[in-house]
Amino acid sequence: MTDRTAAPVTVIGLGLMGQALAGAFLRAGHPTTVWNRTHSKAAALVAEGAHLAPTVGAALHASPLTLVCLTDYRAVRELLDTDEVNGGKLDGTTLINLTSGDSAQARETARWAERRGARYLDGAIMAVPPVIGTAEAVILHSGPTADFEAHRPTLEALGTVTHLGEDHGLASLYDMAGLAMMWSVLNAWLQGTAMLRTAGVDAATYAPFARQIAAGVADWLPGYAEQIDAGSFPAEVSALETDARAMEHLIEESEALGVNAELPKLFKAMADRAIAAGHGGEQYPVLIEEFGRPAAG
Repeated sequence: MTDRTAAPVTVIGLGLMGQALAGAFLRAGHPTTVWNRTHSKAAALVAEGAHLAPTVGAALHASPLTLVCLTDYRAVRELLDTDEVNGGKLDGTTLINLTSGDSAQARETARWAERRGARYLDGAIMAVPPVIGTAEAVILHSGPTADFEAHRPTLEALGTVTHLGEDHGLASLYDMAGLAMMWSVLNAWLQGTAMLRTAGVDAATYAPFARQIAAGVADWLPGYAEQIDAGSFPAEVSALETDARAMEHLIEESEALGVNAELPKLFKAMADRAIAAGHGGEQYPVLIEEFGRPAAG
């Protein structure tokens, strides 16, 4: 097993997240090489003991493990597929790409890296830079299990690391699914906040109640997941047609208050399609059938 306090590592890309990654490695005792197109971004890390590589090729060759965190997948390939990097050959390198993107890009980049001789893991950072290096920082990885396990002790310097499976696209797919949850929860809270503000209730007053509702809904997820995986949706709590009537009340209330009703109208449109397809007597998770197909048109 690799000695976590000694294993060298390279970080390429020193935006706020890249700087946080490199800083966490340094604090954990790893000899850390960094590279960024704008060298001045490495100044604080160099002061903490990082080595600034003069070229991206030198950065790659300085460590057996390289983490890349750039603007997009295209930037990763363009940067590493150059004469400066031994003609684009990455023999002997384990490359972990923590750049944000979608699952198709992750799988394509894995094939690209492997053709150039690299071992490749894709990843997704489910955290903000200030918490990197703490247990709050959740970092997902996907790709060959053996490659992940070989470097797990080093990667644990960054936070709570999880390997999702051999499919390189899984980390990005989880990332996108997480964003769907995040924006849906935030948008629902903003809808409620906008409604309550018409009665003089401020956001700070509503927030604890909204948090309690969100936590209660989260408790439903394991049972709803069982229904989805079984493909059976008995109405144990409420039938979809009952939910649809409540959605109509939400739309009417929003419009009466002069608040945007686009979000509840979307809920209602999806529920109406499921009811028209004969699912009105089933429980809310039956809407997975609507979410699982592209929108009409």
